[in-house]
Amino acid sequence: MTQILELGARPVGLDDVLAVARGGRKLGLSEAARSAMRVSEDWVAGFSARMDSGEQTEAVYSINTGFGSLSGRQAFTSSAQARDLSRRLVISNAAGVGQPFDTELVRAAMVIRAASLTRGYSAVRAEVVETILAMLDRGVTPWVPEYGSLGASGDLIPLAHVAIVMSRDEAGDAEIDSGQAYFGGQLMSGMAAMKAAGIERIVLGPKEGLALLNGTSFSTAQTALALADAETLVATAEVAAAMSIEALMGFGDAFIPELHQARGHAGQIECAANLRALLEGSKLIDGGIGRDPVRQPPQDAYSLRCVPQVLGPVRDTLKFIRGIVETEINAATDNPLIFADRLPGRSLKAISGGNFHAEYVAFAADFLSIVVTEIGNISERRLFRLNDGTLNRGLPDMLVASDHVGMDCGYMLPQYLAAALVSDCKTLAHPDSVDSIPTCSNQEDHVSMANNAGRHARQIVRNIQNVVGIEVLMAAQALELRLAERKMGRDALSASSRAVLAVLRETKTTDGRKVDHLTHDVVLYPRLHAATDLVHSGAVLAAARAALG
Repeated sequence: MTQILELGARPVGLDDVLAVARGGRKLGLSEAARSAMRVSEDWVAGFSARMDSGEQTEAVYSINTGFGSLSGRQAFTSSAQARDLSRRLVISNAAGVGQPFDTELVRAAMVIRAASLTRGYSAVRAEVVETILAMLDRGVTPWVPEYGSLGASGDLIPLAHVAIVMSRDEAGDAEIDSGQAYFGGQLMSGMAAMKAAGIERIVLGPKEGLALLNGTSFSTAQTALALADAETLVATAEVAAAMSIEALMGFGDAFIPELHQARGHAGQIECAANLRALLEGSKLIDGGIGRDPVRQPPQDAYSLRCVPQVLGPVRDTLKFIRGIVETEINAATDNPLIFADRLPGRSLKAISGGNFHAEYVAFAADFLSIVVTEIGNISERRLFRLNDGTLNRGLPDMLVASDHVGMDCGYMLPQYLAAALVSDCKTLAHPDSVDSIPTCSNQEDHVSMANNAGRHARQIVRNIQNVVGIEVLMAAQALELRLAERKMGRDALSASSRAVLAVLRETKTTDGRKVDHLTHDVVLYPRLHAATDLVHSGAVLAAARAALG
C-alpha cells in the first residue's frame, strides 16, 4: 500500500496491523500523536531537571527507582542515572530462549508498541516511536526468541530484544550489546543491521526503557495474527463442509432458516445462511427450502447436520475476541502512566497500576484456541466419514477407485494426519490463563501467561489450516467420485464447489504436478502442502465467494 497510515490520527485496527506486518504498509506519526506525547514527555523532563538541580523529588517508579521488588531500595538523584537505568533494563531483560519469532509477528508487535506509545501516557519522545517506524519501513526486524514473557509485567523479555537493537549506551556503543536483527534476508548484529539501514540507534531517556518493554505488544500481536487467520479459516471451513455435505448427498433441511431463527444466535444464523448459499444449485442435496426430502428420515450425522451449531459459536467468539484485540492494540499498557494534564489536586502525575497485565489478551487467545480446535474437531469427523465405505453413502473406501481393492491406500493417511493434528490442538488448547507462577520476590505474584497463550493459539490455527486443507482435498476427490457414480457432469454441483474444484485442480505442487484426481497412490505431501496454502492464502474462500457473486 502506498498510503501512509498515520499513528494517532485514528485508532489502529486489526487490518492496519496486518497491512504493516504482512503487506509492508508505511507508518507515520501524526501531529495529534506528537502533541499527545509531548505532554507526558515534558512532565518527565521537568522532573529530571528537578533531580539535576538537587531538589528533593518523590520516588517515581522506573525514573528514579529500581524495578519490581527493587523499587523501594534506593532512589537515584540525577537524570544521567535515569538514562543509564533505561539502558541497563534493556540489557538485563534481553534474556529470551527458543526459536525466533517469524518476521510478521515481530513487525506486528512493533506496530502495536508504537501505537500504544502514541497514546501520550508513556513519557517517550517522538524520536523513540520514529525509530520503530524507520525500522519497519526499512526492513530491520529484531531477532526475538519465543520464550520468556509471562504476560505481566508485560512482554518484558521479547520487547527487550527489540529495544536492544534500537538503543545504545550513552557512554559507548558495543556491538556485542546490540542484540541481533534481520536485514536484507541476513541475520547480523543489531548495530550492523541499523547501520546498513541508515538508522541511528538512540540513547533512551528516563522511563523510556521501561516504556518500550512494559507492554502487552507481543502477546497481542500473536493473538491478532492468529485471529486474522482464524477469521479466514472459519469461513473456509464452511466451504469445505459444504463440499463434504454435497459429496455425501446430505440433507438440506438442516440449514432451513426458520430452524436457526428459532434458536436465535447470530453466528448460527449466519453460518446456516452461508451453507445454503454454498449448496445452492446442487443436484446432490436432498430436501431444503420448498423441497421435501426423498430419503427418510432426513437426518445426517452431527458433523454434517450441526455445522451451523458448531461454526456459528466459533464466529460469535471470534467477533468477541476481535473487540478485545482491537482495544488492546490501542491501549496504554506500560507502568507508570503519566497523566500530566489531568489529576487536579495532585503534583505527582505518575500513576502506578497494572495495565501491563495481559489477562484480557490471555483469555482472548485461550478462547481462540478452543474454538479453532473445534473447527478441526468437526472437520476431522467428516474426513473419517468420507473415507469409510460404510458411512460415505456408496463411495469407494479411502476415496480411491482402485482396479484391485487394497492395492491403494488412497486418502487413508491424510485422515491419520488430521487426527494427529487435532489431538495436538486438544493439548495446546488447555488454557494458559489459568496458570500463574509468582516472580520478582513475590511482587509480581499473579501473571497471565498471555504470551504462551498466543503462541499456542497461532500453532493451533496452523494445525487446523492443515486439517481444513485436507478436507478440501478429500471433498474434491469425493465430489468427482460421486459424479462418476451418478453419471453426472460438474454442472450437477453447486457453483461454489465447482469453483473450488477448478482452482484446486489447476494448482501445481512443489513437485511440479497438478493436484489432480487420485486414481492410484502417489506421494501425497506436496498435495497436502498445496491445499493448506490455498486455505491459508484465502484462495479457497475467494474462489467460493467469486462463484456466489
